[in-house]
Amino acid sequence: MSLPIQDMFGPRPKQVVQPLAGPLGLLRGRVHECCGPARVVMAAALMGRMAGPVLWISAAWQGERLFPDGLAAFADPSRLVMVQGRRMEDMLWAMEEGLRSGAVPLVVAELPEVPALTPVRRLHLAAESGSEAAAGRRGVPPLGLMLTAGEGGAAGVESRWRMEGAPARSSLLDAAEVWRLERLRARGEEPATFTLRREGDGVVVA
Repeated sequence: MSLPIQDMFGPRPKQVVQPLAGPLGLLRGRVHECCGPARVVMAAALMGRMAGPVLWISAAWQGERLFPDGLAAFADPSRLVMVQGRRMEDMLWAMEEGLRSGAVPLVVAELPEVPALTPVRRLHLAAESGSEAAAGRRGVPPLGLMLTAGEGGAAGVESRWRMEGAPARSSLLDAAEVWRLERLRARGEEPATFTLRREGDGVVVA
């Protein structure tokens, strides 16, 4: 008699969805991608919806750095653990190790180029191992978010998003913070477009 795969290898890990804004959320224990001019905003909004430390990986050779005062509008910058990689391979290794440890609920990597399929698969495996490690400490499964330049397009990611600023509906609004978020790809979900705005300390679906 043959057994279902989940019975042969034990029960499947419980899937946990991390809220982002309104009904939108990202599956924990997996790696996601965000591109577009406001991709850092999506990472900041995600950070604001969860607790605990955040591992933020960037390229050592790039002059742009995360501005703490700007991040403070979404989340506490003191929660950040900043890592700089001298090579693309170093950045992917740091992301992989951060996910595998299960010690941080969110790992963000500002990648200078789109990674190949094999590194993305390794990141998923690391996130699965990190989920088991976190469960042993009664923690939450880690979530990986790759911020890619241009239009992105990493193969094998759980979901792909694009975020950019959107014009305010009224010119009377001072520094209106409104964004257009596109769900380009997600397992079990159709492509869709959402308008987000910041209210108080969080981002909501307009």
